[in-house]
Amino acid sequence: MKSILALLFLTSAPAWAAPRGKEPRVEKSVVRIFTVFRKPDFYQPWQMAAQDSASGSGCVIAGNRILTNAHVVSDQVFVQARRAGDSARYTARVEYVAHDSELAVLKVDDPAFYKETVPLELGELPEQRDGVEVYGFPEGGDDLSVTKGVVSRIEVTPYTHSDRELLTIQTDAAINPGNSGGPMIMDGALVGVSFQMDVEAQNVGYAVPVPVIRRFLRDIEDGRYDGIPELGVRFQALENSALREWLGVKPGQSGVRISTVAFGSSAYGVVLPGDVLSSIDGVKISDDGTIPFRRSERVLFSHAVFAHQKGDKAKLGLIRGGSPLTVEVSLAPSDGLVPGPTYGSRPRYYVYAGLVFTPLTRNYVDNWEWDDVPTTFKTYLEFGLPSAERRERIVLAHVLPHAANAGYHEFRGIIIDEVNGRPIGSIEDLIEAFRHPEGKFHVIRTDALTDHDGRIVLDAAAAEKASAEVLATYGIPADRHLR
Repeated sequence: MKSILALLFLTSAPAWAAPRGKEPRVEKSVVRIFTVFRKPDFYQPWQMAAQDSASGSGCVIAGNRILTNAHVVSDQVFVQARRAGDSARYTARVEYVAHDSELAVLKVDDPAFYKETVPLELGELPEQRDGVEVYGFPEGGDDLSVTKGVVSRIEVTPYTHSDRELLTIQTDAAINPGNSGGPMIMDGALVGVSFQMDVEAQNVGYAVPVPVIRRFLRDIEDGRYDGIPELGVRFQALENSALREWLGVKPGQSGVRISTVAFGSSAYGVVLPGDVLSSIDGVKISDDGTIPFRRSERVLFSHAVFAHQKGDKAKLGLIRGGSPLTVEVSLAPSDGLVPGPTYGSRPRYYVYAGLVFTPLTRNYVDNWEWDDVPTTFKTYLEFGLPSAERRERIVLAHVLPHAANAGYHEFRGIIIDEVNGRPIGSIEDLIEAFRHPEGKFHVIRTDALTDHDGRIVLDAAAAEKASAEVLATYGIPADRHLR
């Protein structure tokens, strides 16, 4: 996997002199953010991990708001902000957070905090080779740091924090841990927010660009954040002439072949597998899946979808069976079969007779080193899509030893297919299935790929009695959390 690092600074460091020549107006906009956070434990989901702290950067924008990265305040329990050049910390609260687009808005209620601040205005998206300045509080110092660089490219890139692919600014300006949330400035205006770096390359940093920032700020105008919509399709490029001819794509036409459509997604029931998606809102899609983006630049067609708000309509040009047609879809966010990563919410779980069940999520998978993650989990992460019968995959995370589950104590990380002859498409299905034993037994069938189609058989009466004993023995407050 390519190593991309989000730029959170986890420890403080001695002060050092900030560079001279900072632009005063920008300096008065930049703040340092101090976050105390506590993450859920996705292996023992009834408890929380130990408290920790981190710091990042941010900037003041219109409306007495502080703009920063979502990962700077993820799983926060207490947040403070400090202006550049000031020694006082002010209590802040998270007003809105957009984990998908790596942005958050904070608010300091004490008006004294804003007395000497100057809100930054949003600028325009830079061009390649434009010079930019990056402001923030990277590790190695306590004062404001300013670095300069040029924009090397604008493209759709994976966001480490959300595992989404969105528009980014790539620059050679020095961006280091602690710069997270700091403003990228061009001509005195905010054009991006620093958020990650490529640890496998030299001087490659990334910023959330101003179009994504504007989309986020429009989204929260109604008092809530709805998220970035998706079509919910998988596609195949059509760069092979025989494939285009087989699909009935005529000379002058282009697009991508839709291979799958996720259940419940924006495109579900409107776009069909085998359709060729040829345009979005009148913008032609090339055979490699890109669309025009300013003069000679091109980006993935997904950018045209992500620019919308939830509930917007999009017109899709299709080629179906060789004939062109136009359809309309209502756009909304959607999840894969394996959701996440998620933040700020406790994991869902169910404990029965010492067997700990939880949905397969990105957060759960992160309990492993990547090389140790079961291949089946990786396959579901990459390719899994929900269906009407299966909204999520349920995992036997591990077993809390008890006499009733003897012989299964080493079981860990096994996907569950059926319980008592009932297919398991959600954690609610699992709970219901345990209410209906097969005679005197509970019979659990495991996934063929993770456990060779194995069986876990429990004595139903002993399991019922053991459930309460396990909770008491291991200090578990409740046998489930489902919200």
